[in-house]
Amino acid sequence: MHPGRTASARAGLARAAVVPVVLVSTLGGCASPSATSGRCTADGDTLTCAHQTTVLSDGAADREVHWQLPEGDPPESGWPVAFGFQGSLASAELNWSAKAGDPLGALYQVEVTDRLLAAGFAVITPEAAGDGLLAWDTNVPPYAGDWPGCPDDVLLQALFAGVAEGDFGPLDTTDQVAYGISSGGYMTSRMALSYPGTMRRLVIVSASWATCVGIACALPEALPADHPPTLFLHGGSDEIVPAFTMQAYADRLAADGVEVDTLVLPFVGHEWFAEAPDRLVEWMGE
Repeated sequence: MHPGRTASARAGLARAAVVPVVLVSTLGGCASPSATSGRCTADGDTLTCAHQTTVLSDGAADREVHWQLPEGDPPESGWPVAFGFQGSLASAELNWSAKAGDPLGALYQVEVTDRLLAAGFAVITPEAAGDGLLAWDTNVPPYAGDWPGCPDDVLLQALFAGVAEGDFGPLDTTDQVAYGISSGGYMTSRMALSYPGTMRRLVIVSASWATCVGIACALPEALPADHPPTLFLHGGSDEIVPAFTMQAYADRLAADGVEVDTLVLPFVGHEWFAEAPDRLVEWMGE
């Protein structure tokens, strides 16, 4: 549970309807980045957040995991944890340093890191395979339908165990959230499918259900009964993952009584956008 919010108060936030919000993107008029956390610095059009790197095995190869704690003393229960999943062809390093024009709107992704640290979340961003250049296994055959023991599962099991054992500092394993873009957005959905009860809230960016791929998106007959509350951030002009694939997922969750919200910007493609960081952090803090 996030510091300062009781379980009963959080339960009262639940709502069953999808609330679509359509705004005009400010992407074209991007201002110079600014840092809100003492862990991050802005230099011209570049935003950089200091971090540490730990190496874990996925059973076949080593993977880097980049992470940082907020400044100051942790809550008695430890820092809440935000796991961020990168998009393919866009290393997890782009959660920690990026400039305007980098892939997938990565500057705004670093702003997510900055805002989460400032809000008191530890941030942990594992690399996908191939030094972050490949896609996550979540929608890749045969792992999409045979997940246990696949390389990404082995990595995550090691990561979750390391968090529980204190390898990443004093963290609260009862207050974990996840977010990701593109392949990492599908991987975020995988948290609901294969790791029930581990995440309190999700934010899925430019993606849909865990086993979907772009326009090919068939939802299962039943979604997880304990699916976490989920915010969807999507570009209305996304030609890689059309927004209708996300909306079908969101609508099904809403019909199941899951707390859901969507933010769709009509002139944005397959990328983070300026409104995303503050909206994500607001969602995670509820």
